Amino acid sequence: MLWRYIAKRLLIGVVQLFGLIIAVFFLIRLLPADPVSRLVGMNASEEAYAQAAAQLGLDQPVMTQLAQYLGLQPSVQPGLLQGSLGISWVTNEPVLSEIGAYLPVTIELITLAFIVALLVAVPVGMLGALNPGGRTDKGVFLYSLFAGSQPEFWWGLLFVYVFYYQLGVAPPPLGRLSPMTNPPDFVTGFMLIDTLIAGSLPKFLEALHHLMLPVLTLAFILSGPIIKMVRQNMLRALQSDFVLYANCIGLPKKRVARYALRAAMAPSMTLIGILYGFMLSGAVLVESVFSLGGIGQYSIRSVLAFDYPAIQGVVLIITAISLLVYLLLDLVHAAIDPRIAH
Repeated sequence: MLWRYIAKRLLIGVVQLFGLIIAVFFLIRLLPADPVSRLVGMNASEEAYAQAAAQLGLDQPVMTQLAQYLGLQPSVQPGLLQGSLGISWVTNEPVLSEIGAYLPVTIELITLAFIVALLVAVPVGMLGALNPGGRTDKGVFLYSLFAGSQPEFWWGLLFVYVFYYQLGVAPPPLGRLSPMTNPPDFVTGFMLIDTLIAGSLPKFLEALHHLMLPVLTLAFILSGPIIKMVRQNMLRALQSDFVLYANCIGLPKKRVARYALRAAMAPSMTLIGILYGFMLSGAVLVESVFSLGGIGQYSIRSVLAFDYPAIQGVVLIITAISLLVYLLLDLVHAAIDPRIAH
């Protein structure tokens, strides 16, 4: 039954991904923008304009462009079915290679931030629910509101001022490593992993040190809504019939709390998955503050340059990762509640 459930979710994900590819392809071409003029200039001759449009493939009918992009019709460049996301109109480099260089930066950042946020949010939210109306519960509620009351870039700048400028315990926001440090050879794109592959413990510790403030910034922002969700679901679970029965038969409070937490984590995991997909492209401000150069900054540059292949590639990759995260969450839900897979 579980494999059938996984196959069904994968099939739904493929259909959703294909629908989004088609929608994005047509929507960006409906924008009031002219990428050809952006590349050749507003004062270019008609011959230069026509030549640039032909090189970009924009002189073809839109359905022909779609068929060439999907790889259903022969063209100069391989299509999506051949494993290519196209060539960037700005850098003339394969979009897949560029995304492969920028995406690991963002994934490394937000994954560590979510780990830290969960380590803080789950026990804090659980503690607040176990003592409703008390000082701890009120403190948890105020913290959850305070953490999300300001935009992430403001907290990033504040943390730089406090931890770097005032206390001197954090490095300057100048990237993933010090400008004086030679980065390790590119293997995975994840700085922490590549430094370990290179066998350089000092560079690993330096990369971890440079990730401290951006991870702290995102974890601080993310912990607020997660705490609220865990607390509310935990309160609801503690009032359910099975918890009342467990208390009546005299089960230890810690064991009852574990049962309630298991029931409360299912809807909380849904929020975590939504936040993860959102942060894949929404961490651009934090990336800018700390000069990390992730996929968010790459997508912004692509949009401003009207780089259609890059825009389509970013949307496709981020959507695919988001759907994969949702599938993993569905599997976690099925492990928590096996009735879901039936």
